[in-house]
Amino acid sequence: QVQLVESGGGLVQAGDSLRLSCVTSDPVFVEHWFAWFRQAPGKEREFVASFRGTGDAIYSDSSKGRFTISRNVRKRTTYLQMDSLEPADTAVYYCAARDPDRGAFSPNDYKYWGQGTQVTVSS
Repeated sequence: QVQLVESGGGLVQAGDSLRLSCVTSDPVFVEHWFAWFRQAPGKEREFVASFRGTGDAIYSDSSKGRFTISRNVRKRTTYLQMDSLEPADTAVYYCAARDPDRGAFSPNDYKYWGQGTQVTVSS
């Protein structure tokens, strides 16, 4: 019954910033680990960022130094702050949640998914 709703995507120019939000209906927000994935046309869904069970953040190589994942437990919301956006970042971005005993990098480890929000970065 966990529902995830993403927002914050849009059309921006290279070098701009966006902040994506993921709100869950789950009243026990802290019992799941949250992550962001993205998928471009014709590409596999790829890992972007997530939290470890300890609360530490992990990132893909392309995200390090530019993207920041954060959360507000009381608002049941996970954020992805994206700075210095590039055309290669253009994709549908998905919020996902996994049980705490699963891995972090594979889409197959995640039990719940949002419908995605489109991010388009022009040159």
